[in-house]
Amino acid sequence: MKVNKVHSFKKTDKKTLKEWYRLLVLGRMVDERAPNYLKQALGWSYHAPYAGHDGIQLAVGSVFDKETDHLFPYYRDMQVALAAGCTAEELILNGLSKAGDLASGGRHMSNHFAKPEWNIHNVSSCTGNHVLHAVGVARGMKRYGHKGVAMSSQGESSTSEGYVYEAINGASCEKLPVVFVFQDNGYGISVPKKDQTANEFAADNFTGFKNLSIVHCDGKDIFDSMNTMLAAKAHAIKKSEPVIVHAHCVRIGNHSNSDKHEWYRDEKEIAEAAAQDPLPKFRAELLENGFKEKELEKIEVECKAELMEAHKAAVKAPHPTADSIYDFLYPPAYAGDKYDDGTHDEDGEPIKFITALNETLKAEFRHNPHTFIWGQDMANKEKGGIFNVSKGMQQEFGIERVFNGPIAEDYILGTANGMTRFRKDIRVVVEGAEFADYFWPAMEQYVETSHDYWRSNGAFSPNITIRLASGGYIGGGLYHSQNLEGNLAGIPGVRIVCPSFADDAAGLLRTSMRSEGPTLYLEPKSLYNSKEAMTVVPDDFEVPFGKARVRKEGTDLSIVTYGNTTHFCLAVAEKLAEEGIDIEVLDLRSLVPLDEEAIVETVSKTNRCLVVHEDKIFGGFGGEIVALINEKCFEELDAPVRRVGSTNTPVGFNRILEKEILPNADKIEVAIRELLDY
Repeated sequence: MKVNKVHSFKKTDKKTLKEWYRLLVLGRMVDERAPNYLKQALGWSYHAPYAGHDGIQLAVGSVFDKETDHLFPYYRDMQVALAAGCTAEELILNGLSKAGDLASGGRHMSNHFAKPEWNIHNVSSCTGNHVLHAVGVARGMKRYGHKGVAMSSQGESSTSEGYVYEAINGASCEKLPVVFVFQDNGYGISVPKKDQTANEFAADNFTGFKNLSIVHCDGKDIFDSMNTMLAAKAHAIKKSEPVIVHAHCVRIGNHSNSDKHEWYRDEKEIAEAAAQDPLPKFRAELLENGFKEKELEKIEVECKAELMEAHKAAVKAPHPTADSIYDFLYPPAYAGDKYDDGTHDEDGEPIKFITALNETLKAEFRHNPHTFIWGQDMANKEKGGIFNVSKGMQQEFGIERVFNGPIAEDYILGTANGMTRFRKDIRVVVEGAEFADYFWPAMEQYVETSHDYWRSNGAFSPNITIRLASGGYIGGGLYHSQNLEGNLAGIPGVRIVCPSFADDAAGLLRTSMRSEGPTLYLEPKSLYNSKEAMTVVPDDFEVPFGKARVRKEGTDLSIVTYGNTTHFCLAVAEKLAEEGIDIEVLDLRSLVPLDEEAIVETVSKTNRCLVVHEDKIFGGFGGEIVALINEKCFEELDAPVRRVGSTNTPVGFNRILEKEILPNADKIEVAIRELLDY
C-alpha cells in the first residue's frame, strides 16, 4: 500500500495547521487537568493519559468522517475523540460521569469517550474486543454498498487477545473495509511488549494474512500519521479490504492514574520518553515554518478559556439519578396483537419442532429483508447447519444473507453485534455454536451484548437472536449435552427462552427476531424430531416473552418446568391421573423475563410444588424459582418445594451413565409421591 505525502508544512494550508495545533493544545490541557478532578473528589477516577500518542490520535480523529464512517476508540483515545468532533465539555462530562455524558450517562468507566449520533461508539473496558464490532460494521457497509470505513483503535498489547486474531482473520477472509490502528507505546500497563510477542512489532504477527495491508508510521509525528491514516482509509474503501496501521508512539506518563511507572521504568527511560513529546516538537516546527509566537500564544489562551468554560459547565451539570438504574436494561420487545397469551386452539396438521423453526426462520426472512443468519456449518449446498434447521435458506435468500462463519465463536457473535450497529432495522440470527457446549469462547461477546444497551444509555441495542442447540438425551456426552441457562440467567440484559413444543418454538422465535436487543434462544435438540413435541402451528403465531403456559390443569400438586423435561412431567401427570392424582404442569417457556404471576398462581392453587429441569440441581435455574416461591408463597405451601434435575456431574457418553445423570420420568414420579406424602 502506497502512502502519498499529502501533508507537510509546505503542502498543508495555514488554517489547517492552526486547527491541528488548537486540537493538540486543547486535548493536552484536558488530559493534564483530568487527574485534578480525582484529587478534588469530583470524578475521573480512571484516566489513561495519551501524551506521546498525539500524532496518530489527531490523525485518526481528523480522518474520521461522521457522515460515512464508524469509529471505535479505546480508553486512551481522548485526542481521537476531540479531533473526531467531541467538545472539551463532552470530554469532561464523561470524566466526571455526569448524566449528560454522551457515551453512557455516567454508567460506564470514565475515559471511555463516545458520541453515538456521530457514529463514535461506546466500547467496553475489555481491551481490544471492539475490533469485532468494527468488523461487523464493515460487513454491513459492504453488504449495503456503503462507501465508508470502520476504524478501531487500540494499544499494541491488546492485540495479543484471541478475538483480535479472529477479527483480523475474518476481515481479511471477507475482504471488509476496516482500519485497525495499533498504538504501540511499548507497554501493556507495566508489561513490556517483549513479553507479549516474539516479534518486535505486533503488526508483524499478521503478515501471513491474505487481503491485508500493513503499514507503519511514527505516531508521534503529525504529518506521517496523517498521511498514513488518509492512505489507509482510501485503500480500505477502494480495495474493500482491511488495513493495519501500526503507529510507533511513546508513553510519557503512567499507564493510568492507578499506575506508577517509576516502579518499572528507570529515570533515564522516563526522561527519554518526555524528550519525545510531540506537542512541543510540533510547536517548534510551526515557528520554524512561518508561524509567529503571538499566533500560537493566542491559540493557547483561547484553548485555556474554552477549557475553563467547559470545566464550569461540566462541574455544574447534574449527576444521574439513583432511580435511573433500571432504565435501558432491556430494549423494547416486539408486541404482537394476535396472540396475547401465546396460546391458540387452531386445528390442522401437527409439524415437527425442527420444521417449525425452519419455516419460521424463512417466514421472518421474507418479512424483514434486513435479516441475516450465520454461524458454523450453516449453509453449504443442501446442508443447513449441523441439525439442518436452516436447510434451504441459502438457496432461497442467497449467500449474502445466509452464510458460514469461521469456527470462531467470538467472531460469530461479536460481528453480529457490530453489524446491527450499521442499521437499526437489521436483525441477526446466529448459531452461536453447533452445540451449546461450544459457546463458551463467545462469553466475552455475550457479556458485551448483554450490557450494550444499558451501558450506552439506550443509544445502541444489539438486535441478535442467539440460537443454541442445548441439552442431552442424544447420547452426546460432554460437549454435546450441556444446558447453559443456569450459568447465564444471572447476566442482566439478555432475554432467555426455551420452548418445549413446535408452536412455542415458532412463536418465541418470531418474537425474538422482531424484538430489539439480544435473546438467547435455547433449542432442546432432542425435541427436533420428537413426536411428543409436534403441534399445529398457526401462520404468524406469536408467543410473548414472560408468559408461561399451563400444559395440564390440576389441583393436587404443581410442576414448574420447561424444555425437555416438560414432556416427562406430562407423561407422569397422565400416568398418575389414572390413580386419581391431579397434577398441574406449568411450562415456563420464557426464563428471562419470568412469569412470576403464573408461578404464584399455580402454587397458591395446589399448595405443593415440584420444580423440574434438565440442568444440574446445584446452581441450576430451579433454585431461583424455589427462592421466588419461598418469598411469595411461603404461607400457601403444605410441603417444602422440591427439585428434580441432573446430578452435579458432567454428562457421560455411555447411555447407562447418561440415564443415571439426567432427569427422567421415574425420578419425577418418585419426587411427586414423596411430596404428596409429606
